[in-house]
Amino acid sequence: MIDLSDLLAAADAYTRATSIKEVTLSHRLFGDSKKLPALRAGADITVGRFNAALLWLSANWPADAEWPKGVVRPEIADPLPTADCRLPAAAAAHAIAEAAE
Repeated sequence: MIDLSDLLAAADAYTRATSIKEVTLSHRLFGDSKKLPALRAGADITVGRFNAALLWLSANWPADAEWPKGVVRPEIADPLPTADCRLPAAAAAHAIAEAAE
């Protein structure tokens, strides 16, 4: 079963691979620099935000980095220019869904 620890493992691997700070990634994923630290402290998120964050990580994953073992990676049919680090995950997921229609 996929759960919050999977998202945090992917976030940890991403920050190691890119050398960005967790607060920066948190802002990119959620539009909130405090959300990842809050999740580590026991906060929760909706399924939609969880899925959008994993989708954003998958779409923006560094080519030379290995996706964390044991974490299900969402498949991106076609990497799109709208799925970039300037968009919070929810906006990126929405843009990807619109482009796929």
